[in-house]
Amino acid sequence: MENSEKTEVVLLACGSFNPITNMHLRLFELAKDYMNGTVVKGIISPVGDAYKKKGLIPAYHRVIMAELATKNSKWVEVDTWESLQKEWKETLKVLRHHQEKLEASDCDHQQNSPTLERPGRKRKWTETQDSSQKKSLEPKTKAVPKVKLLCGADLLESFAVPNLWKSEDITQIVANYGLICVTRAGNDAQKFIYESDVLWKHRSNIHVVNEWIANDISSTKIRRALRRGQSIRYLVPDLVQEYIEKHNLYSSESEDRNAGVILAPLQRNTAEAKT
Repeated sequence: MENSEKTEVVLLACGSFNPITNMHLRLFELAKDYMNGTVVKGIISPVGDAYKKKGLIPAYHRVIMAELATKNSKWVEVDTWESLQKEWKETLKVLRHHQEKLEASDCDHQQNSPTLERPGRKRKWTETQDSSQKKSLEPKTKAVPKVKLLCGADLLESFAVPNLWKSEDITQIVANYGLICVTRAGNDAQKFIYESDVLWKHRSNIHVVNEWIANDISSTKIRRALRRGQSIRYLVPDLVQEYIEKHNLYSSESEDRNAGVILAPLQRNTAEAKT
């Protein structure tokens, strides 16, 4: 099948991005290569403050850092919708929001497309003979791109954490949207998929991409280095490093933010499980 006939894909990465790192950006490139020309856009969606994760600095700063990190990208952009929500939004709802946004945009585009009509006249009998040929020459309506969740192996494995995810949400994510999971040497994503009945059932909609170039950068390690006064250069984009230093974003005090507070999904899902 030619690439032009394949369904286009929009990659959506949800997460804290606290701060965004070069590894986050690398996920998009790896997934784009793997999807072989079908990816048309990448979206970074930082989680809102209501997520209540320990050490999570205000979304305002995390969004700006993500925008600085993607400033020179021609296809990856930052979306603020999730970060601006007063309440924490499940990943399924974020996926749904972006798919509906694409569909609405496509609908508006079709409605606003000019229709060229020829001046009215009687049709000759011979013109009706090749109507089917003319129809075949008409431009086909382009399918709306499909949003897929881009993630690392850690997110995939978090599906097994009790009350962190709703089982019905996991089912809808893998069945209706799909995952592109970038894993590293040492992660056995395929084994995890095999051991989960839900993931195994929808395994054709889960794409496992191997990162063979060792890269152990994480936001947690970046914050630890900053607390200890160590350099983070070449671990995050230069503009992100400059922003962090300018605003003194990460410290022992910031790491204690939300300490003792139950993570929003655990709090909500545990409460719903008791009702």
